[in-house]
Amino acid sequence: MKRTKHIAFILAASLLSVSCSNFLDITPDGQVKREEMFQTHEGIEDALYGVYAQMRQSSLYGMALSIYGIEVLGQNMDCYGSDFTENLGAYNWEYSEVREWVEYIWTEMYSNISNVNSILDAGIVAEADEFPYTIYKGEALALRAFMHFDLLRLFAPQYTLDKSAEGIPYQTEFSLVTPDFESMTDNYGHILADLLQAETLLSGEDSLKTEEASFSFMKDRQIHLNLHAVRAELARVYLSMGDTGKAAQYAAKVISESPYMLKEKTEVLNDLAGVFSRKECIFGIYYPNFYSDVNPLLQLQQSYYSLDPRDDFMTIYNTEADGLDYRQSAYFTAVETGGELHYRLSKLTDVYELNNIAGSRPTDLILGINLIRIPEMYYIMAECLLDTDPAQAAYYYNAVRQHRGLDPLEENRTLTMDLINLDRFKEYFGEGQTYLNSKRLNLPILSADGKTEYPASNDIYVLPVPDAEYANRY
Repeated sequence: MKRTKHIAFILAASLLSVSCSNFLDITPDGQVKREEMFQTHEGIEDALYGVYAQMRQSSLYGMALSIYGIEVLGQNMDCYGSDFTENLGAYNWEYSEVREWVEYIWTEMYSNISNVNSILDAGIVAEADEFPYTIYKGEALALRAFMHFDLLRLFAPQYTLDKSAEGIPYQTEFSLVTPDFESMTDNYGHILADLLQAETLLSGEDSLKTEEASFSFMKDRQIHLNLHAVRAELARVYLSMGDTGKAAQYAAKVISESPYMLKEKTEVLNDLAGVFSRKECIFGIYYPNFYSDVNPLLQLQQSYYSLDPRDDFMTIYNTEADGLDYRQSAYFTAVETGGELHYRLSKLTDVYELNNIAGSRPTDLILGINLIRIPEMYYIMAECLLDTDPAQAAYYYNAVRQHRGLDPLEENRTLTMDLINLDRFKEYFGEGQTYLNSKRLNLPILSADGKTEYPASNDIYVLPVPDAEYANRY
């Protein structure tokens, strides 16, 4: 008998604590307190931390847009026997729990965007012209663009295939009501405007971080949408628009000007295990309860509940693998159950919690989810330079391969998009990138069990806007 378990329901109780206790959600009777709160920099900071905390909800980056739902859509993970994952993996948008899952993403993201707009509407932020208010405004604008961009990538067609298609509402005001839908061209215009203004406002943050070392908001900048994260997001956005020149420009800036770098192959093991990568994480979500929430899904093996890697992942990791790919053994663990060998995705499992030695965890590690890492910038450079400068494209492609233990591409071989995508797949397995990358490139998707190939189309790549969104407009 199959059972249905919807992750938003299972984890709802455990995630009630994510909100910043000082942050007021948007309610009419909270208006006066909200205005009082936003008169001080402490209040603005509490509100921003509240927005980041809301991003780690199970319906957003805590699960749906990182390890669980979007990885099922990308056919990387499955839960055999679960009606929910079976229907989500078959892109059955009419199945009741799939519809609920989609609706949670839409409503919670727009709710949090409205929270961001509440911050931007505050007088001391709206009129910011000096530190620290310029930093607050820059981060808020970046957050608004970041969340809208992911909504656009999920709920609208791929821009390069149909630039005239309808996009999503772009919410720029503090309100519970979302604005009208607009074109994708307008969507991208708003996203770029917010990110470019954020880049300007945050442009001096590295020097400020040093000068204001005692100012706690400027510490641990990886848990904030910092200057380098904004530039990385700009590289993503331009790549999605098909502007390879601008995408390469921003990816190159991140690589050359940020403090983040590719880790060595011997550092791959446990580098992402419930913590920010020491060298590679540009931006992530602080999530102290990540282990307790995902361990039953990833590390344990429970029928109708735990997630299994796609059937052919081992074959994929052994394709084009001259040398020793340290990712394969670092990301997956073999366990024997009932005399059979099974694999678990151990890439994201906190080994200190797993081994009951949390007190021994190095103090410089930040618990949470990596959302932007530096290897992505290398893949963007390789892709953008593939036709115009093949040698430089190979340089960036080989850099990641060699830092993962693989030999560089043979000199007599031509680098292709297939090779770039193959290595990108290996690098980001379990991190929510496969589905969105496949959509951008309009690629077919092979099911997790290898039995069905889904042709590229809006049927699999465009999530349906909840019916309530249209009903509430009339």
